[in-house]
Amino acid sequence: MSLERFISQAVSSWMSAEGPDSDIVLSSRIRLARNMNIYKFPTLFSNEEGQSIIEDIRKISTEKPFKGLGGLELLEMGSLQPLQKRVLVEKHLISPNLAEQSPYGACLLSENEEVSIMVNEEDHIRIQCLFPAFRLTEALEMANKLDDWLEENLEFAFDEDYGYLTSCPTNVGTGLRASVMMHLPGLMLTHQMNRIIPAINQLGLVVRGTYGEGSEALGNIFQVSNQITLGKSEEDIVEDLKSVVGQLIAQERYAREALAKTSNIQLEDRVYRSYGILSNSRIIESKEAAKCLSDVRLGIDMGYIKDIPKNILNELMILTQPGFLQQYAGGPLRPEERDIRRAALIRERLKMEKQ
Repeated sequence: MSLERFISQAVSSWMSAEGPDSDIVLSSRIRLARNMNIYKFPTLFSNEEGQSIIEDIRKISTEKPFKGLGGLELLEMGSLQPLQKRVLVEKHLISPNLAEQSPYGACLLSENEEVSIMVNEEDHIRIQCLFPAFRLTEALEMANKLDDWLEENLEFAFDEDYGYLTSCPTNVGTGLRASVMMHLPGLMLTHQMNRIIPAINQLGLVVRGTYGEGSEALGNIFQVSNQITLGKSEEDIVEDLKSVVGQLIAQERYAREALAKTSNIQLEDRVYRSYGILSNSRIIESKEAAKCLSDVRLGIDMGYIKDIPKNILNELMILTQPGFLQQYAGGPLRPEERDIRRAALIRERLKMEKQ
């Protein structure tokens, strides 16, 4: 498969599209957790109940399809190969937990991959809307439409005092998790993130790595999300997150401006050294690739590099993950082989922009 074709098939809309504050915010995600009141939670249900839930979702999606997304395709985890599931995780379309739930996990996926409805993850249903840039309000609107569509055909577990009931008590209430993926190299280079993260935690929000809880912030990419789902409306949760993210955007821009004033030549040198590594390396590990990609993206945003689109970070941070590299190669690769493939793919991708 040619690189052009591979990229065209692999890149989701959230990786390539621009939008509000897209120089700092890579994506906005809304996730709603729901459970049906006639089945036990996934932690307790039988194999038969798990399969019945999938069939219920299949029936709704085929007989009463949601309009406006070009159709939703049902993917059953039990019918996918481990590598295929890994790619879906790397694209942020399903969770690692769902990938491990075979054979009773599934997801409804939209053609543009902005919508993924996970079935039989920690809860029966997890509606996810993943939009490019800083578009939390639009993502919430779409998630609510999908929620209404499902609720027209299913009866959810709901309590008048506590709200929507979920497997984990931390999701009870609205069942809403809102998150924003941000590129924050300025705050990292000026050593401010260690001070900012505890302050954000005190506001009822949490800062995690690239792939959520327990993951590392590769390439200076962080996820900021809410922790509280009970006692607040969906709109209030989103507005609180938007307010904090807005402050982070302002602080990141200020940090970049300060770096340009006090360390301009050093920063430009860092950017071009990283660009040189990406353009010429024959072998590169994932952490080094992530660091160099972050530097190059910062160089693009600050005007040092003018002939490469800024979505290059979004794309290559995903395309150089182990699952994608092996999919591109057509089969399993040893770690060193992945490092060689990663370097080759990055070189090819950068050359495409020069043609």
